[in-house]
Amino acid sequence: MDLLISGFNIALIVVGFGLLIFFHELGHFVAAKWAGIRTESFAIGFGPQIVCWRKGIGFCWGSSDELVRKRAGRAPRQMSDRELAEEGIGETEYSIRWLPLGGFVRMLGQDDLDPAAVSAQPRSFNRVSIGKRMVVISAGVIMNVVVALVCFIIAFTIGVRFEAPIIGEVAVNSPASAAGLQAGDTVLRIDGDPTETFVDIQIAAGMSIPGQLLQIEVDRPGHDEALRISVDPIENAATGMRSVGVMPASSLTLLDTKDLRPLVSAMLERNGLAEAGIGPGWTLAELDAEAITNWGEYEQLTLAAGGDSVQSVWRNGDQSIRATLHARPSWEYLQYPDATPETLVGFEEGIAGFVPLVRIERLVPGSVNEGLLRAGDVVLACGRVVGPRMREFRETIEAATGDTLPMRVLRDGERIDVQARVARSGILNSVPKAEVFPGYAWDTPLLAMPMASIGGSVESSTTLAGEVPDGVLPGSRWVSVDGHEIENWRDVWIRFRSAADAGAESIRLVLENPTSGRERRAIELPIGEAARAEVVSLQWRPEIGAMYFDPVYVVRSSGGNPLAAIAMGARESWKFIELTYLTIDRLVRGSVGVDQLHGPIGIVHVGTKVADRGFTYLVFFLAIISVNLAVLNFLPLPIVDGGMFLFLIYEKIKGRPPSVGFQNASMMFGLLLIGTAFVVTFYNDIARLLG
Repeated sequence: MDLLISGFNIALIVVGFGLLIFFHELGHFVAAKWAGIRTESFAIGFGPQIVCWRKGIGFCWGSSDELVRKRAGRAPRQMSDRELAEEGIGETEYSIRWLPLGGFVRMLGQDDLDPAAVSAQPRSFNRVSIGKRMVVISAGVIMNVVVALVCFIIAFTIGVRFEAPIIGEVAVNSPASAAGLQAGDTVLRIDGDPTETFVDIQIAAGMSIPGQLLQIEVDRPGHDEALRISVDPIENAATGMRSVGVMPASSLTLLDTKDLRPLVSAMLERNGLAEAGIGPGWTLAELDAEAITNWGEYEQLTLAAGGDSVQSVWRNGDQSIRATLHARPSWEYLQYPDATPETLVGFEEGIAGFVPLVRIERLVPGSVNEGLLRAGDVVLACGRVVGPRMREFRETIEAATGDTLPMRVLRDGERIDVQARVARSGILNSVPKAEVFPGYAWDTPLLAMPMASIGGSVESSTTLAGEVPDGVLPGSRWVSVDGHEIENWRDVWIRFRSAADAGAESIRLVLENPTSGRERRAIELPIGEAARAEVVSLQWRPEIGAMYFDPVYVVRSSGGNPLAAIAMGARESWKFIELTYLTIDRLVRGSVGVDQLHGPIGIVHVGTKVADRGFTYLVFFLAIISVNLAVLNFLPLPIVDGGMFLFLIYEKIKGRPPSVGFQNASMMFGLLLIGTAFVVTFYNDIARLLG
């Protein structure tokens, strides 16, 4: 069924994208007919014809020229209007061609690739007035703006769902966290412009200029007046775009999309909720008999419970299920001193420099390690690294050069050696992957390599003692903390938190070394005043993270008012025209990378995901693409409509067109530019699909 839906979505986007090109060329075509220009070809795509239709000939595969020659003895371009009429043959061939990269209308006396191909016939392009030629050249762009306006009006009349401009999570060590933005903040304006959706936040950050702070105005719960916060976005290594490091606020409906359904199901199985019958798409409706509507309320009630379990009610249509939800601790973010935005893993979660081992959460469907690794395996060693942290685990796999990587895992209490397989993922930029989803082994009271072993004290947002005592070996087992036996990392957190709450100046740890003698070692770990305050700030968190829920949506609608829909459509059209020019500006400045550009394949790939969000969002997406086509086609560059329009302005002023030599040179430059853009976007599209 998923394959069927994906195929339908791809077909839907291809047809939609084709319609945008069709309407663009239709604008040129209708204007040419109005101007009295003879139109010889109306084509969608470039290259040889796949199928065509010509009046008097009908449908045929390939070109209709040969069939015209057989009937009239000459090609249609060699025949006059009267001769075509006598033979009952239409002057225009309508065709679909092999390369779906645009389209064209071929007019008598006008050839983009041959400026010298003018004609003395009265219905030729070069014989009509400059004013009429300007109308013909600009008609395609005008048609795209009109189509975008109509699409926006349709979308807003029905209503389009967007992520609300509410901050859900703030990334650790991000520009947002440094500036003081918080979860629950509603962004009202950025640099004075109203913020209506979360996409507006992402666009503002992505289009920002390095060195210029964004002025963000937010409404924060508990504050009577709006707060004004300055943020300096940085480039996100994962996306290549500038970002402030925030995620949209989450609702309480579990994600149920094709790509994320396995991840949500694995989380529900891990927490015992799947066994109760809860699955993707279910909604958390009540917590301890109190109705809740968003993840923030879920978080507040969990915090108020102080670590105790809470009773929940889940609903899906008429179905209702009760289940127990537990709390999980929030951990210290222990940052690596050498971390940069490009670092694969820049920090570890843990406490006082102690970090848990890595656990295999689940395998990618069809993983090369099926039958070798299992969900629940705890990684004791990976390659030559004993007790790897998350960063070392990922980097060891990324550095693997062979087809296998030796691992030692803890499975059902037994230590097992496996030769894990490493796959090369991606064709254009292949990287080694084990095709597993790793997480932290919070249920296993074993230590990874302590953070202090990297050569000194650790920079972190909350470092308890600054430096782990020497001699703590990776793979050591927690025995007790302040005399309390330890069964898992939750127990460790509780004991450290209790000591900090009590104002203790030190904490006593007992660890068991990973040796055959099972030697135990007692450690008296000092706790500084600042460290105590940091640990006290660690709180209980919901068992299910916000990432597993749908975003909080806001519906943008005209309320059925057609005039309001027209006004909204006009504003959006102008907004995205500006945004397209801004994107070009940022490309020149270098704050937006060429790797972010999409070609036709990328548009289809993105569009298939858009189609999953519903009809109105698909119409909205096509409107944006139509605006982009309009702007790009009217840039003052050779080969596109804007360049042709510029030549007409020159002809109007000088009384003659630019020289054929200049036009040929500019056309070659335009072809080179368009060809380069095609190669770059095609490479980006394929790299995204295969990477």
